[in-house]
Amino acid sequence: MIEVFSNRIEITNPGSPLIDADRFVDHSPQSRNEILAGFMRRLNICEERGSGYDKVVFECEYNQLPAPEIIVGENYTRIILYGIQGFKEMDKKDKIRCCYLHACLKYVSGEHMTNQSVRERFKIAEENYPMASRIISDTIEASLLKDYDPSNKSRKYAKYIPYWV
Repeated sequence: MIEVFSNRIEITNPGSPLIDADRFVDHSPQSRNEILAGFMRRLNICEERGSGYDKVVFECEYNQLPAPEIIVGENYTRIILYGIQGFKEMDKKDKIRCCYLHACLKYVSGEHMTNQSVRERFKIAEENYPMASRIISDTIEASLLKDYDPSNKSRKYAKYIPYWV
């Protein structure tokens, strides 16, 4: 079911995901019905690589939109795509979700998230680097990020990766 609202789009599918929702960005695709999925791929209705969600997250980031929100219910999965929101309109939860997915995108691209990349993601001026540091700290506190090199004592050159790496 697809519901369109003035500030968001909600896509709801029956059933729980086969993989952890936090891993949608990097995980290889899994299908409940591989025969049907294979048929749909041959008809070019869907693609095989499982990169659709990665593309959505990338486009949200590229267009400075809030990151998609995934809600896993008892017997459904809902993804919410939000409309344009400025940095100040985003709440803490939105910023944490954006930061985590930014780190995931960086990781699957062979890069690391940094304070600078977070500033670029949110269009935060360089002199306001403490705002990016706060978002990173909040995301670490939410157990979604970790230091790439915990022995590095320099916060200026710190790199971060998703918690599952």
